[in-house]
Parts: sequence; structure tokens; C-alpha cells
Amino acid sequence: MPAFGVVDALENSTIEMAQTAPYYFTGKNSIFAFGCAVPFGLTARQMDAWMEHGNGRKLFDKFCANYNIKSYSAGNTGTQMGGWYRKEIKSVADLKGLKMRLGGGLFGEAMAKLGVVSQNMPAGDVYQALEKGTLDSTEFVGPYDDQKLGFNKVAPFYYYPGWWEGGAELEFFVNAKAYAALPSEYKHMVDVATRVAARDMTAKYDANNPVALKKLVADKTQLKAFPKDVMDAGFKASMEVFAEHEAKSPEFKQIHQDMRAFQRDQLLWERFSELRYNQYMTSVKL
Repeated sequence: MPAFGVVDALENSTIEMAQTAPYYFTGKNSIFAFGCAVPFGLTARQMDAWMEHGNGRKLFDKFCANYNIKSYSAGNTGTQMGGWYRKEIKSVADLKGLKMRLGGGLFGEAMAKLGVVSQNMPAGDVYQALEKGTLDSTEFVGPYDDQKLGFNKVAPFYYYPGWWEGGAELEFFVNAKAYAALPSEYKHMVDVATRVAARDMTAKYDANNPVALKKLVADKTQLKAFPKDVMDAGFKASMEVFAEHEAKSPEFKQIHQDMRAFQRDQLLWERFSELRYNQYMTSVKL
């Protein structure tokens, strides 16, 4: 089954379950992005909390019901990297005309406002395009996935953070009618199995990303933080994109505003918990 055909297949009951990144389907409806990642959105733990103990899952499943879908977390990559670039990005001006392979979601709309020219191509074609210069940059996932693809050989500058994917969540999409027809014990099995799979995926990324990052640095990759003016411009452009979608869709506005309210509380709490703790721990020698 084609990767981008699973929502249609679930809607018409051709299949009963799929694992996917919901933001691939923003062409159908921009709300799908909230099941995966939006620019300057939630981190993995924040997403978990919003979905499972805030209003996230309730709101997202209400939307997904229009497509005969019930959703579950399938795991989260954590905050992604900002991608690979053939040349340094020293200011917002360096983004104008940049030919970049982009993933799904609302990110492309924000980057277009900054002058980036979006290129849609399979991951297998990216290396050659970077090597030839027909592509200037690509964003993918993070060190664990990126290191296998060898992008650092043709695009040595590796930027961070991926502000468009603060915590990219994959989802299990389940055919709602098929799920409703299951005996209660089988429903419970699905519920438990998806929770185990989701936790395992996130833990695997957390365990393997630092190992892969050290290998990339040893292989002459140049790590670079996005300049503040680039981050600020990305934030401004993203907020414009959200406002445009809110003006067109009350449902989009409801979900977005709920997510932001939850995010504000999470950021408040983290000021007194992990942020300060991690700042200290990265300053001492272990």
C-alpha cells in the first residue's frame, strides 16, 4: 500500500490499521499536523502529556472520526535536528532561494514565507541531489536516522534545533469500525500493545541519537546552532501560518489554542524542573 494512501484506505475500510506520520495528510486537512508535529510545538513528553492527560487525544480523535479513524501514539522521535546544508546559514537572508527537501506539515508554509523553495523528493534521491547542487539542503530526522544516509559527505553543516518538529509523533491509525467490533479484551490488548510500542520507540531514539551524533562529529560533520534571528523569523512566520489557518477553520483554532494553553503550563513547570536541572548537569563534569 502506498504510504500516502493509508488514510483513504482506513476511511473506506480497505485496511484496519496503519502506522504513519499524520502531518503527511495536511493536504486533506491541516488539523492532521497536530497528531504529529507543528512548528514551535510540543516536545515528546509534552505531547504525551497533552494527548493522554490533556485534551489532545479527545480533540484529535473527534477530528479523526471524520475519516473512520481512532488514533494511538506510536512513539516520538524527540526534538529533531534542523537539517543538512551545503553552506552556512548565518542569517535569514541565507534562506532566500534555498532549495530544501522538506517533510510534511505546516513547516513548508512557514519556510515559504522565509523564501525557502520547497522540494518534494524521495529520501533515496536526496544524496545525489545534494551532491550535484540541485538541492541546497534537506531536513530528515536526527542523528540515529541521518547518520545512515551519509548526508554529511555532501552537506557538511548540521543545524539544530528543528524548530518545526519539537517532538515528532508517529501514530497508529486504527479503523474505528473494526475497533468497535472487537471484544472488550481484544480492545484492551490493542490499547496496551500500542502503549508499549510507543514507549519503546521514543526510548530507542533517546538511547541511539547521542551515539550516532558522536560518530557524525568524528566524521567531520560541523554542528551549528541556528542564529537567533533565524529562529525569531521562523517563529514569526509560523505564527502567521497558524493565524491564517485559524481564520479559516474554527476546529483548527480550537485544537491549536488548547495545545498552546497546555504548552504554556508545561513551559512554566519546566522552568523549575528539568530545564534548570539539565542546565546545571551540562555544566559539570561527570
